[in-house]
Amino acid sequence: MGGLDRSQTSSNSMQRVKVYRLNDDGKWDDQGTGHVTVDYMERSEELGLFVIDEEDNETLLLHRISSDDIYRKQEDTIISWRDPEYSTELALSFQEATGCSFIWDNISSVQRNLQFSTLSNETFHSVTSELRELPTVELSTLPLILKTVVESGIADQMRLTELLLNDRDFFRKLMNLFRICEDLENSDGLYMIFKIVRGIVLLNSPQIFEKIFHDDLIMDIIGSLEYDPEVPHTQQFRNFLKEHVVFKEAIRIKSPAILSKIHQTYRVGYLKDVVLARMLDDSVVANLNSIIHANNVLVVTSLKDDSTFIQELFARLRSPSTPDDSKKDLVYFLHEFCSVSKSLQMAMQLRLFRDLMNEGIFDIITDVLQSPDKKLVLTGYPHSFLESGSKSFAYSCCSTGRISTVWTSD
Repeated sequence: MGGLDRSQTSSNSMQRVKVYRLNDDGKWDDQGTGHVTVDYMERSEELGLFVIDEEDNETLLLHRISSDDIYRKQEDTIISWRDPEYSTELALSFQEATGCSFIWDNISSVQRNLQFSTLSNETFHSVTSELRELPTVELSTLPLILKTVVESGIADQMRLTELLLNDRDFFRKLMNLFRICEDLENSDGLYMIFKIVRGIVLLNSPQIFEKIFHDDLIMDIIGSLEYDPEVPHTQQFRNFLKEHVVFKEAIRIKSPAILSKIHQTYRVGYLKDVVLARMLDDSVVANLNSIIHANNVLVVTSLKDDSTFIQELFARLRSPSTPDDSKKDLVYFLHEFCSVSKSLQMAMQLRLFRDLMNEGIFDIITDVLQSPDKKLVLTGYPHSFLESGSKSFAYSCCSTGRISTVWTSD
């Protein structure tokens, strides 16, 4: 695959790809650049790969995912296969390795479902094998909803996912019912809702994650997961997030969308590492990590492109009127900002660090190294700024015990 051109313009999306087709001369023809998703084929329950052109939104590629062993992953950023419908070799060259892994995991998941669906109905189909619609969300139907979610055969999980995504009110109604059960101290209802939400998370659908991790649902989702019937005492996840995790800004972030992503990143990390740590398999963890990674890239890219934000940051760091505690917070913020910038493409990293050098980052590092605060001095070492890797723009700040970017735990 050495003939594939990997040079691409910068993009925030980890699913940005170039599409290649092998011509009769054995050379790879560039078919265009776009964004790839796994979605349902039109008027079908089959899933396929869609690549939409980034310039004119035309379809560059539409490929029905096959259960056959035709797909190959190469060099961390390339997925290739021979399309049986068109008898041609195709390849996707990803801008980011994370995006390649994400789509590869989706293809593998679809293949597993296709393979299982061809096996005996008696083995893999439950009472919901002819699932047509979701039960209405009421206290009396919770047992049926639970049975639908947790007893669906593997071949039916895709259908269940589709129904959940198409029902705009399901999650809102379920969380309303959760609050009612909590107010009434209805333990049986709370235990069932816990199992329902856990089962939905284990469906491992990125589209469902997008819904349940939205600002207006995620705290109730976390709350519903406090009532694990296998744990003797009710967990206090929401209390920790509300009482012991403090949102502070070392420097004001003006965009509500970016603030929302920062909040979401912390909460998704908390769900993954604390709330559901003992329940998740590797594929779910990979999808949650992909959400965190994508959010980090979006946040860092948006902040680095805001010239007034960077200028204000360095102006406050240089100002003699900035209080020492505030200056420490700004230094920790800058450290995390540089750390999470490792998520960016190398070309974007280089441009960012060039801009930081022009703003005087090494002068800041020099001042930090002269501080009597030993912890701050360790932060000030150049390799600490330029080589450390931080998995989450929000979550790592909490784990350090400093506010720097956004979050801190008391």
